[in-house]
Amino acid sequence: MPVDITPYVSQLSGELDDHAYKASDSLGRIGSEDVVTAMIELLHHPNPESRILAARTLGLVQNNQHGLEPLLAAIKSKDNRSIAGELMMAMEGFDVSDVYVELFRLYLFGSYKVSLLAKEQLDFSEFNITSRVIKKAEKHWKHYINNARHDEVFEIRRAEVETMLGDLKQFVDS
Repeated sequence: MPVDITPYVSQLSGELDDHAYKASDSLGRIGSEDVVTAMIELLHHPNPESRILAARTLGLVQNNQHGLEPLLAAIKSKDNRSIAGELMMAMEGFDVSDVYVELFRLYLFGSYKVSLLAKEQLDFSEFNITSRVIKKAEKHWKHYINNARHDEVFEIRRAEVETMLGDLKQFVDS
């Protein structure tokens, strides 16, 4: 018998109280497709805290791949610029093996927190790497080179990225 998730979803909408995290945990355990759909809708809620809890809940759901693209879109959204790092934290709960390029782009162009969390994902997750993925990552890198200020931070990032891309090329070529 399906569980009625409406009361839990209501606790994540609007004015949040002490029970909001418990509701998020409960929804994560329920983990139904209805939960994923409701959390995707909540990613557009006017209250930023509701959007953060929706992302958190999506990360807790075991079968959550349907929510990955909407979460990435929310992270990239200008409306979420001030909470993008908190949204990004939910990415730990997803299989990111097919979104290397998106994470690489967030690493290059994201806020400080988003960039750090994306780098952590890039360093410690397994990815499906192909020549096409590498070419797309290189395209973003070239765009970054042309638009970034060339200072000490740039040089550190250049060394990191060139090592990353070199390792990926070597992996694909072997």
